[in-house]
Amino acid sequence: MTRLDIDTTRAIREISEYLQRRVARDRSAGVILGLSGGLDSSVLAALAVRALGPRRVQVVYLYDRDSDPRIAQNARLVAQVLDLPLEEIDITGEMRRRGVYRPLFVKLLRLSRAVARLSTRAFRRICGMSPFLATLRVGRGERLRPRYKRWLFDHTIRQLDRGFNQRHLYRRVWIENRAQAQNLSVIGAANLSECEVGWFVHRGIDDLPVQPMTGLYKTQVRQLARAIDLPDRVRRQLPSPDMAKGVSDEFGIGHDYSVVDIVLDGVDRGLSAEEIAAGGIAMAEIEDIRQLARHSDWKRRSPHEAPPVSGKFGSALRLDTPQERLRMA
Repeated sequence: MTRLDIDTTRAIREISEYLQRRVARDRSAGVILGLSGGLDSSVLAALAVRALGPRRVQVVYLYDRDSDPRIAQNARLVAQVLDLPLEEIDITGEMRRRGVYRPLFVKLLRLSRAVARLSTRAFRRICGMSPFLATLRVGRGERLRPRYKRWLFDHTIRQLDRGFNQRHLYRRVWIENRAQAQNLSVIGAANLSECEVGWFVHRGIDDLPVQPMTGLYKTQVRQLARAIDLPDRVRRQLPSPDMAKGVSDEFGIGHDYSVVDIVLDGVDRGLSAEEIAAGGIAMAEIEDIRQLARHSDWKRRSPHEAPPVSGKFGSALRLDTPQERLRMA
């Protein structure tokens, strides 16, 4: 049994029942969610169909010119498997009006995936931190010093981050407007891992009040994807924020989700860095992930309804707790 294993049957049942209660409480016609084709939104769409049936689940794919066409193919595949009509909305025009594509650095990123790798490496070397950590520190009101670091950030990473924010803010407004017009409950597909390190846009599409999976680490959402038998292509894809060539979630965060989850779980359990490192994780990675969690606190201030399940250590879902090991002995 691997670390972070959960009782997927129980998780599926409890999330499904939660969605049924949510719709009944809202007296809505069903739910609406953004189906990007990524793992999280695909799992949530499948759970919603199990809970409510396909006729009461509406899925929308909001894309722009920089969206990965492979992600779009996955969104169509998942919708087809779940017997859901997928509405595809091109938001390129709105993003162009907001100036998302105008900065030189954004134009360079479109040329090659290598631009993201080289620019990230250079930023780390010059500024002594990852681009993502820099966005978190600036977002909470810090002023990068000395001035050359601030100049570099303003002319590169800030431009990319602004485009990321604009896409996610617009997607949320679009979906909330549609929900209001059609009496639907809005649900989001964020997970615990990205919430804890701040890999989402404050008040954006992944910061909705109702997020049924924010109690589960990314590793555990993958377990759900296997349990509900999502297409292999969807389960194995790299998590993507849909923001630029060569930028996956794990590239942007700077760490694989498998490592992020073990570190976050260790911190939650009160383990020291040395105890977490004993599992084979480098101290530098542990410290960086802990910094991401600390500096992203300002993003977690929006009101949210408590998720229906928890995959944290000691919870009823976890299969690696002492109580569960005793029960299964």
